[in-house]
Amino acid sequence: MGKTSNTSLDTVVTDFILLGLSHPPRLRILLFLVFFIIYILTQLGNLLILLTVWADPKLHTRPMYILLGVLSFLDMWLSSVIVPRLILDFTPASKRIPFGGCVAQLYFFHFLGSTQCFLYTLMAYDRYLAICQPLHYPMLMNGRLCTILVAGAWVAGSIHGSIQATLTFRLPYCGPNKVDYFICDIPAVLRLACADTTVNERVTFVDIGVVAASCFMLILLSYANIVHAILQIHTADGRRRAFSTCGSHLTVVTVYYVPCTFIYLRAGSKSPLDGAVAVFYTVVTPFLNPLIYTLRNQEVKSALKRLASGRGAGSENK
Repeated sequence: MGKTSNTSLDTVVTDFILLGLSHPPRLRILLFLVFFIIYILTQLGNLLILLTVWADPKLHTRPMYILLGVLSFLDMWLSSVIVPRLILDFTPASKRIPFGGCVAQLYFFHFLGSTQCFLYTLMAYDRYLAICQPLHYPMLMNGRLCTILVAGAWVAGSIHGSIQATLTFRLPYCGPNKVDYFICDIPAVLRLACADTTVNERVTFVDIGVVAASCFMLILLSYANIVHAILQIHTADGRRRAFSTCGSHLTVVTVYYVPCTFIYLRAGSKSPLDGAVAVFYTVVTPFLNPLIYTLRNQEVKSALKRLASGRGAGSENK
């Protein structure tokens, strides 16, 4: 719901104070350690996936693993935009963030988040072609086309982030400056605007809703065709391998989209659960992605073993 403020527009906010997550003071040290460890493991896990895909000739020429490498890169940056600032909530450090820093955090959060959304759709399309069009797959999804699609996802994500940041910070902010959230995100920042926010809330609902819903429907359509094709496979081992390959992607899509829907498609919500749900898809999901893909993907596990032993991909064939 839109709002207006009678606060004088002569007062201009130059910084914001992030109030962070509500937590009992006695758990501050524990939470600091938990999020710090999660952040370090997120960076190491995704870096390991990225290096494995890059170093293994069996993987870095295949679109499926090119996309996985890009996902790991995105997870590293998305985590870096969110978690270090979140960790500061559990220290005596100042909770202030400059106005420009708040703009940058909101932009990069939505830029990287929407790019990830597009990437999940490309991964579903890649699996659809590999399983439903196996004979034509090398022509339909080659390295050049994969690079073009990934570049398109980055450009679209950048445009989306720019639109959201511009619309949010075109409004006047004249106080108060306390953001009741752990990051500068649209719903929390808009509550501080000294102007009617109805248009912003509607555009946010439509823009994010269209992006998320379109990508999700394309993913569902891809997997509906994939399931139909898998059921036509006559051998149990063939069906198991096909489902295993797709299971990792379906898992990460689920843990990403459900929380996003909860946060952004409930205009004007001030639910105390928002913070906890947001932590899940901004902090926990980038941490889980390497685990999901390594535990469920035999080729990645084999490549990791070759990397650990210092053997090239071709040595297995000797």
